[in-house]
Amino acid sequence: METFVTPGLVLKETRYKESDRILTILTPELGVISASAQSSLRLKSRLFSACGLFCYSEFVLVPGRNMYTVREASVKNVFHGISRSIEATSLAMYLAEMAAALSPTGEEAGRELRLLLNCLYMISENKADLRVVKAVFELRTMSECGFMPQIVCCRDCSAYDGEAFYLDAQEGHLLCADCAAKAGKRCNLDQGALYALRHICLVDDKKIFSFKISLGSLEKLSAAAEQYALVHLDKPLKSYDFLKSVLP
Repeated sequence: METFVTPGLVLKETRYKESDRILTILTPELGVISASAQSSLRLKSRLFSACGLFCYSEFVLVPGRNMYTVREASVKNVFHGISRSIEATSLAMYLAEMAAALSPTGEEAGRELRLLLNCLYMISENKADLRVVKAVFELRTMSECGFMPQIVCCRDCSAYDGEAFYLDAQEGHLLCADCAAKAGKRCNLDQGALYALRHICLVDDKKIFSFKISLGSLEKLSAAAEQYALVHLDKPLKSYDFLKSVLP
């Protein structure tokens, strides 16, 4: 029987019957897939560890009519630190749900997988403020999946620098303070937030977390990034309300 070998990150696991799991897996070539992991909830199963939530594993898959079947799986990385706090766990679930909702394909899927692995590492190892990780993922994943905002300069006057700018979440463009006032809009980015926004969307992915931001600018960046991401999703995320209750 034909098999397909691929690395993949488990975005979601759903218990099925007594000891089976249905997995949602993000892979670099197939994109987001569903796979049945039979008997994977049994402690002695070879699939038990490799099929857990947020496990990055090597999967041997058998194609089926509606989903794949996991024949074999071996762990490549487990982000144990995610479970250190309810805030970290909630953010990881939010990012995973967003990735599944966007369901990237082709080259986009590979970039999405690298981004999500990077973000989960930062969460697990406590390498960055959780609000920074959230904003980075929201802005970069939207950019990678075809929703890159026009962030080079003001749409109306081409101004590049300024004390404050307005990011239009719906239209995806910038307005400087003067043009925002003329349009009846209130600026939602200061200089620090604007710099971080451009960095996140445009820099090489290996350097995506190599920026510093003040708490005041982070607050503005967080609000703008969240609004921008949620506007472009087809439906609300189930994990959003709980995340906001623990990570306002």
